[in-house]
Amino acid sequence: MDDHFSIIILTQDEELNLSTCLKSIIWCDDVIVIDSGSSDRTLEIARAGGCKILQRKFDNFGDQRNYVLDHADFKHAWVFHLDADERFTEALRRECEEKIAEDTLSGFLVPSKLMLGQQWLKRTGCYPVYQMRFHKLGEVRFIPYGHGQRETESKRGIGTLREPYIHYNFSKGLADWCRRHVAYAEREAKLEAPVFKMGDLFARDAVLRRRTLKALTWRFPFRPLLKFCYLYFLRRGFLDGVAGFKYALMNGYYEFMVGLFKWEQINKIDTLK
Repeated sequence: MDDHFSIIILTQDEELNLSTCLKSIIWCDDVIVIDSGSSDRTLEIARAGGCKILQRKFDNFGDQRNYVLDHADFKHAWVFHLDADERFTEALRRECEEKIAEDTLSGFLVPSKLMLGQQWLKRTGCYPVYQMRFHKLGEVRFIPYGHGQRETESKRGIGTLREPYIHYNFSKGLADWCRRHVAYAEREAKLEAPVFKMGDLFARDAVLRRRTLKALTWRFPFRPLLKFCYLYFLRRGFLDGVAGFKYALMNGYYEFMVGLFKWEQINKIDTLK
């Protein structure tokens, strides 16, 4: 049985990250880069690394991932979705191979270790936070959601992996993080309020509990302050040191931006006047 898997990497101007990302998956013999119009050396690095390359203008993460699934010539039956600022580990590779051998589920949610510099934001990063990243081809699709995506259409159910990938979300600097999250906040502000079900707050599924808590707090006033207090005090983010304090503040800033964009939409502010 083929216990190997292909890897998809989404890129746009990722010359600072892509080489290191590829080094973390040097063992993979089928890497597909889906690029969204890079103007730096991203494609040059991808070609030098032996990657297959697809190009598509970015609209959202869900459709971008579905496009690769529909158009790439995969070598293996299973695929892992990785971003250029993320790194694979040997332990995660072994766990993926174990799940391929078992072949009982359509896909798996995977935790990530969020890093600020070399500091793991274990508490302020709410570890473990899961995303659908590993699945069998033809059995999982994605839909856009907020500034990311969610899984849909799993044929045999979804499981979770123990081992995380490493996420260097600040690898391009804090200014880049702020620019990206202003755009993310604008997208999230356009979403309809998620459905809240009280019973799901006590579900055994950690992912469902987290999504339900987000649906509840969607309706709360003073979300920036609440988000900071939640991360820094309730999640004990103070144990992450200075990095934890900074990241808790940054999350409060993000919630503030979401609120501003909602206010703009509700009041139909004409920003050109």
